[in-house]
Amino acid sequence: MILNDFSLHGKVAIVTGCNTGLGKSMASGLARAGCDIVAINRSDPLETAAEVKAQGRRFLSLKADLARQDRLPSLLERAVLEMGRIDILVNNAGIIRRDDAVNFSEQDWDAVMDVNIKTLFFLSQQVARQFIAQGSGGKIINIASMLSFQGGIRVPSYTASKSAVMGLTRALANEWAKHGINVNALAPGYIATNNTEQLRKDEVRSEEILSRIPAGRWGRPEDLMGPVVFLASKASDYINGYTLAVDGGWLAR
Repeated sequence: MILNDFSLHGKVAIVTGCNTGLGKSMASGLARAGCDIVAINRSDPLETAAEVKAQGRRFLSLKADLARQDRLPSLLERAVLEMGRIDILVNNAGIIRRDDAVNFSEQDWDAVMDVNIKTLFFLSQQVARQFIAQGSGGKIINIASMLSFQGGIRVPSYTASKSAVMGLTRALANEWAKHGINVNALAPGYIATNNTEQLRKDEVRSEEILSRIPAGRWGRPEDLMGPVVFLASKASDYINGYTLAVDGGWLAR
């Protein structure tokens, strides 16, 4: 039965930045498909834990500042020790800073690049080594953005980091596909989360955005559930290095 290819029963996924918004919904969606969850966050993801456990799945919470790459090996070691294996990595953690490019600070540049691309690479590297040691392949799902395709306004470091995510997704797919590791990305559009709160409160800007989205609404975090389950499952085994937009048609306009 084809639906069996979408099942994640017996799988273990690491999801970073899953205490709210997109990460929370993706962790919950993976759990609904049968996956146990390892959450890596700066604070305890209490609501996420409750949703995952309500599905009868195991949940391990690891607290860490993902701007510190030196912590990554110990985090992975703990995850494997507690859960037995890792099958899926969702690189969701990310931050954004807004300012005119002529005023943008080095501090804000470095903060965004460290979390959004540097940590993404080195955590992917650690997990890929684990996948290779396990000998059964795995799935890495990066969270890109519409600004992986576009320039944006007043978010230079975010745009640079998310453009890098799409390029790195391709590069890692090229190297790791031979090990049975699929590396792909999701590019969310305008989703109603804390990252877009400023935009949604600006009535003029919000209306400009909505007028361009063919679906006629802001996205919801749960709109990412189906796509992340697909890319985490056997159903996507022959998809490598691709970035799937989940944007209500924004990029097609």
